[in-house]
Amino acid sequence: MAASVPKLFQPIAVGRQQLKHRVVLAPLTRYRSSDPGHVPLLPMMKEYYTQRASTPGTLLVTEATFIAARAGGQSHVPGIWSEEQIAAWKEITDSVHAAGSHFFLQLWALGRAAEPEQLRKEDPSFPFVSASDVKLTSSNESPRALTVREIQEYVGMYAQAAKNALRAGFDGVEIHGANGYLIDQFIQDVSNKRTDDYGGRLENRVRFALEVVEGVTNAVGAERTGIRLSPWSTFQDMGMADPKPTFTHLVSEIKKSYPNFAYIHVIEPRVAGDNDHAGDDSSSNDFLRAAWAPKRMISAGGYARDTALARAEEHPDEVIAFGRQFLANPDLPLRLMRGIRLNEPNRETFYRAGSPTGYTDYPFARDAEKV
Repeated sequence: MAASVPKLFQPIAVGRQQLKHRVVLAPLTRYRSSDPGHVPLLPMMKEYYTQRASTPGTLLVTEATFIAARAGGQSHVPGIWSEEQIAAWKEITDSVHAAGSHFFLQLWALGRAAEPEQLRKEDPSFPFVSASDVKLTSSNESPRALTVREIQEYVGMYAQAAKNALRAGFDGVEIHGANGYLIDQFIQDVSNKRTDDYGGRLENRVRFALEVVEGVTNAVGAERTGIRLSPWSTFQDMGMADPKPTFTHLVSEIKKSYPNFAYIHVIEPRVAGDNDHAGDDSSSNDFLRAAWAPKRMISAGGYARDTALARAEEHPDEVIAFGRQFLANPDLPLRLMRGIRLNEPNRETFYRAGSPTGYTDYPFARDAEKV
């Protein structure tokens, strides 16, 4: 590879996938699936992902996708448990692969971040659960703690969802362990007040995450499995006083047990949910880089072209995930390579349920002017 080509645009292997560059589509909830049913809406979602696969050799990670009906609690979010869902996703994965790109599905369970009324609407028997009975400050209802038997059922649901993802044609799966959702609720001491083998000391708090990793890797292979983490995020009442020991232990255990694990996907401190914020100088993911090196890592959070170029040069084992910029620029890798001006994302259309507006109507560069 010529030295003049920045590392951001050089090929790299992620798991079994041979990427042609290091610009990745971050998982982005968009609410473009059916309600009820949680089935990807066709042809709209197929067009959306195919557009973003248009630069060959791109890795795409889907929006967060429910592993089972009872693991949900939001409307218009896709699932991966029913035959109808699997068939719809298969149309999308076939199209992405035809464009020459790669596709991972993100596995999601909400826990206390679910909307209790939505759970009851879908099935009155669906429980509102979390690691403990600690409620969100924004909620009027407290979850109940999962029983040990239910925890094991969730591990099984993650594993089955991963198998379903491969049936749907995905190249691999990403376990959503970030942003205050169910796995993160177990990891962090602000939400996990258990006194059994799944709570208390850090080895216990990461137990559920590691059991999910074990279940998923047994189901589809370590080289087809990644996990997303957010050590510093304060989204949804998260934010341990010192996340370093807990998250270092978690990734070190994954590294030791699964030498072929595809990647860890880490959200930078400057991001909380879908908002940017200023982190203090002590907030850095370098502790995870040190623990995980020299294995593959995806870094996500507020990157621009210059900062992504710099990150890739400084950390040649990393690839860079873009969210809002990829949302607004279906040909983002090409634009970044050629220095073409970017479309601006329209936040008002991010979550417009079932609508193509702000979803599939962002223009390609074509003959756009150079920056």
